[in-house]
Amino acid sequence: MSRLPQLARLGLASALLLVLTTGNTEPQGDVPAGMGARANVDRPKPTFMLHERDKRVHGLKPFQDFVDQAPAGSLLKPPPGNYAGPVTIDKPLTIDGGGQVTIDSGDRGTVMVLDASNATIRGIHLTGSGDSHDSDDSCLDVRGDHNTIENVIVDNCLFGLDLKQSNHNTIRNNRIRSKDRELGVRGDGLRLWYSNDNLIEGNEVVDSRDMVAWYSHRNVYRNNIGKRSRYSIHFMFANDNIIEGNQFYDNAVGVYFMYTVGGIVRNNIISHATGATGMAIGFKESSGTVIENNELIYCGIGIGSDLSPFEPDSTIEIRANRFAYNGVGILFNSETGSNNMIDNVFEGNLTQVAYGGHGDNNNSPKNVWRGNYWDDYQGFDRNGDGVGDKTHELYAYADQIWMEMPVARFFRSSPVMELLDFLERLAPFSSPDLILRDEKPRFVKPERTARS
Repeated sequence: MSRLPQLARLGLASALLLVLTTGNTEPQGDVPAGMGARANVDRPKPTFMLHERDKRVHGLKPFQDFVDQAPAGSLLKPPPGNYAGPVTIDKPLTIDGGGQVTIDSGDRGTVMVLDASNATIRGIHLTGSGDSHDSDDSCLDVRGDHNTIENVIVDNCLFGLDLKQSNHNTIRNNRIRSKDRELGVRGDGLRLWYSNDNLIEGNEVVDSRDMVAWYSHRNVYRNNIGKRSRYSIHFMFANDNIIEGNQFYDNAVGVYFMYTVGGIVRNNIISHATGATGMAIGFKESSGTVIENNELIYCGIGIGSDLSPFEPDSTIEIRANRFAYNGVGILFNSETGSNNMIDNVFEGNLTQVAYGGHGDNNNSPKNVWRGNYWDDYQGFDRNGDGVGDKTHELYAYADQIWMEMPVARFFRSSPVMELLDFLERLAPFSSPDLILRDEKPRFVKPERTARS
């Protein structure tokens, strides 16, 4: 009996010695993210018998047969036609469907899983995923690096393209559409999770839920189109992403930064983000972002900011943008300051700038307003230098009512509110709040260099 503890200690010492000499006790693929290899974080994918799939795929040749027979590194050009999924690719291949190949999973599970690096998927049609959020049913899962996904049509899928811990991929010229479901229960058209340095270019995401990036840094979203979804792009804990040259229409929110640092939004058109939460660009506790040369038009709110910038000594730069025909051009829900608004155009907005709470007559020094064009500027340019002769100051009169009581926004711009605002300006019976002070307002509307 007395030898058992000694034997146990000896066994533990032998195990520790084995760890020290090999440096590893698990397969490399199972180490946590960020430790030099990709962890296996996917839920197990369920399997479905043929009789559980839609009858339209009965009798179709499984596409997996082509993949299994193709040597690693080869070019696979299957004959045109419809094939049955699901498909798993675990080796580098170039699959070129020439726009004439459809892979259908019969409304069950995930259609295709790319669990390899240095592969290319081109010119195919993926359709018919399941509708389970538990197993993240999608048209295409990408679980590798340096892959190219281009000219792929994705439809009738819960999630479109799902990248997890996948870096340096190119996602180009794809057409993505979700299943016909209510907005809140659709899957994301394009999702990045712990995926860095990817190029998302020339894609069209329509009738989906979101394009979303979680913990994903330094990705480039360029020349994409997003329509009739919830968030065109939603960043969560995702730093230094670039969004340029995109067109986002009829979404609830254009681009939203939540708990992020850095990032650039430039040369985009974001239009008709309307409804109760309609917003072209939004910030929540984010810092260091540059918003430059965008068209933010016909939205409920052009830019909405909440506790941003969040980090000390950081700024948010908002310059050379056009805020036109929005309910509110810029709405600050907090007064942290360090927002720099320079050389923007404000025209046709119901309210140019607002604070979502009671002001303290000290908002102007907290933020920088310089060289903006205001279509409601009341002044002259006698010396013809293009700068107004007097400072442009914006005060909140009757606007204080709906700023302090959001439920009163329903009555904004109503005849009663307009009359109350006129009387307030004529003979104020309360001290108005100073919203902003632009000491060098532009007198002449500048020529646009953005996409208008």
